[in-house]
Amino acid sequence: MKRYGALEAGGTKMVCAVLREDGAVEERISLPTEAPQKTMRAVAAWFAGRELAGLGVAAFGPICLDPASPRYGYILETPKTEWKYYDLLSELRPLGVPIALDTDVNGACLGEAVYGCARGLSDVLYLTVGTGIGAGLLIGGKTVRGMLHPEAGHVRIHKHADDPLTSVCAYHENCVEGLASGSAIKARYGIPAYELSERDDVWELEADYLAQAIAGYVCIVSPKKIVLGGGVMHQQKLFPLIRRKVAEYLNGYLVADELNDMESYICPASLGDDQGILGCLALCRNAQKERE
Repeated sequence: MKRYGALEAGGTKMVCAVLREDGAVEERISLPTEAPQKTMRAVAAWFAGRELAGLGVAAFGPICLDPASPRYGYILETPKTEWKYYDLLSELRPLGVPIALDTDVNGACLGEAVYGCARGLSDVLYLTVGTGIGAGLLIGGKTVRGMLHPEAGHVRIHKHADDPLTSVCAYHENCVEGLASGSAIKARYGIPAYELSERDDVWELEADYLAQAIAGYVCIVSPKKIVLGGGVMHQQKLFPLIRRKVAEYLNGYLVADELNDMESYICPASLGDDQGILGCLALCRNAQKERE
């Protein structure tokens, strides 16, 4: 059975794994994200010597995903200044295996669509709500890339008049990341989200902000399922609140079987911490099919 490498390249840690083509994880290690060359040399050294049919990379960004661009695989404008315009694949190419590249959120979305709660669906939105907010999109069975990766965390929402927070986004006063990310929650209340679990007012506001954005995604992208992951979504009480508020914002305008079952339509991530590496496996297998 073929074995594939998976690299979930995050801003805090690099998760490296070897998986069989059936999805079974054989090996895994987590390495800290430090200076670019030091980090990627350590990653490449871990994969070296393992017999791999391919390597899937799901990376933080923004990252250039256009194979025709001379900057393909480069990290672009990023607050992680050391990584700005770094060629993420430079240390990996000498491994001599085919490399399939996408964003971290697209990888997570693909993992859920192939192995998780969205299995078999061709149109899926995966929204991660953590330090920041981002989305991976699967449309027609393919991850969406476009001009740049869609920045779903920066859609504008209506800010409540009694919300004292100054947006944590340096670019927008009222984007969903600036008002509803884990960073925004901490800035608003002075303590992290996990310490606020008993504050109903916190989660009412959070659910409203997220629901505003999600209702917009539903209207524009029309996914068949929405999967919510990330640290903030560990607050399970958010799910019924978000479902109710999304229905209120849609206000009966859209009629679809999926929307009649909001509990299944808007659901929690189902693969624990494995959706990213399983998405990397799916990237490899899809790339192999295209080559054949």
